[in-house]
Amino acid sequence: MFWFNARLYVSVAVLASVSASASEAQDAGDTAFKSMQSRGRMTMGVDQYTSTHHFEDLPDGGRIELQRNGPDSAGVQAIREHLRSIARAFSKGDFAAPALVHAHEVPGARTMAEKHRTIRYEYRPLPLGGEVRITTGDAGALQAIHTFLEFQRQEHRAGP
Repeated sequence: MFWFNARLYVSVAVLASVSASASEAQDAGDTAFKSMQSRGRMTMGVDQYTSTHHFEDLPDGGRIELQRNGPDSAGVQAIREHLRSIARAFSKGDFAAPALVHAHEVPGARTMAEKHRTIRYEYRPLPLGGEVRITTGDAGALQAIHTFLEFQRQEHRAGP
């Protein structure tokens, strides 16, 4: 009986240790997420916690959507200005804004910058924000766009 209890104790201690490690990792991840959200607010001019991002892969490129979660004319205007400037910058191969938000180069951005002449970025307003539609006929650029969007989905916790 003692052996069983000692073994159970060791198992519980190991589980508690693993749980603490997972919790510490989550806290660290949340701190990194909060920092990214803060940098995003400075870069985009809108509170990331009260806005929703979508990063969608499409057969010919993809789509970046950002909208406020409710009516907010100043926030909607800030989003629209940000997305227009993103479309202009990306079309010139300038990916400084995403690097600033994420505090490092975003995967796929280098290839997108190198192939910027083969990629088209089109801004379009949406009811509570806007979107940037990204299109290309270049296979390497397409792969880079999908890599870029996948990273953004994960970092912004924007779903599958």
